Amino acid sequence: MAEVKNKQVIFKEYVEGSPKESDMNFTDAASIKLKLPDDEDEASKAVLVKNLYLSCDPVMRILMRKPGDETSAYFTPYAPGSPLSGYGVAKVLDSRNSNFKEGDLVWGTTKWEEYSVITALESLHKIQHTDVPLSYYTGILGMPGMTAYAGFNEVCSPKKGEYVFISAASGAVGQLVGQFAKLLGCYVVGSAGSKEKVDLLKSKLNFDEAFNYKEEHDLNATLKRYFPEGIDIYFENVGGKFLDAVLLNMRVHGRIAVCGMISQYNLDQPEGVTNLMCLVYKRIHMQGFTVRDYFHLYPKYLDYILPCIREGRVVYLEDIAQGLENGPAALVGLFSGRNVGKQVVSVSQF
Repeated sequence: MAEVKNKQVIFKEYVEGSPKESDMNFTDAASIKLKLPDDEDEASKAVLVKNLYLSCDPVMRILMRKPGDETSAYFTPYAPGSPLSGYGVAKVLDSRNSNFKEGDLVWGTTKWEEYSVITALESLHKIQHTDVPLSYYTGILGMPGMTAYAGFNEVCSPKKGEYVFISAASGAVGQLVGQFAKLLGCYVVGSAGSKEKVDLLKSKLNFDEAFNYKEEHDLNATLKRYFPEGIDIYFENVGGKFLDAVLLNMRVHGRIAVCGMISQYNLDQPEGVTNLMCLVYKRIHMQGFTVRDYFHLYPKYLDYILPCIREGRVVYLEDIAQGLENGPAALVGLFSGRNVGKQVVSVSQF
């Protein structure tokens, strides 16, 4: 059986501080057979795929931590010397599972390599709708889209006319939360890290207002300027000083959906939050969540989002890096705000 080279991005060693490109190694030294074996038990439930797009997500930084810290109970860290893993879009080349056949397009958890054998098929979703870009299944039609939908609608219980603030608003999740809120009739403000991103939030993504947090020296005063009557819903992506300032500006019975805290991922010692008594005074509901608890809503989400995409009521910004060899730079760039929109790595052509 013929073998082909299999390009891979290998995780080298556990990371302290900010991740660097040198923490990963691109190689084409590995090889793989493009046919599953017929005589192994493991092959009876596996699929062989060619990866087309890979998703760069902030949670991948958490997986680079050494086992033993508080996150190990919730996430399985990467193994040094093995390819990174994450969400991706792929084409099935061979299958030993009746739910998937050669030629199927799928999205779910895969490895950072050109070809992958996937055995954890519970995470794999068959793509039925191909009239939209396949790369969308790493974002608006994949995990980030479900995160935005579940976090905003299920956790925040929004109402028309409420005041909504979103941090990291131009990212994969934030840009969708803002648009979902606008479709509901909310007043929406987002923060981002550059003038370009702020302009996109207002001109492309229909936010009412946006500001560059790097130009603001007093976040409490900034939020009072944009929300003189206070914030009903805060979609939390950043943490630290942002959360502290938001707590002071929440309205009574406000809701906070804690999606992530990207400002804290590279710190050895997370920043403290000093205004937590606002939760008591203002009867604020603050809830952390993980999208895994809501994937049962995926069919309902598709029914909602696909017409929005096709009719242009929701747009999605992507930043696509070409070639697996550029994957490490794309991933590291998430933590300095280099990307504009959802960061995707294009591995192969369909």
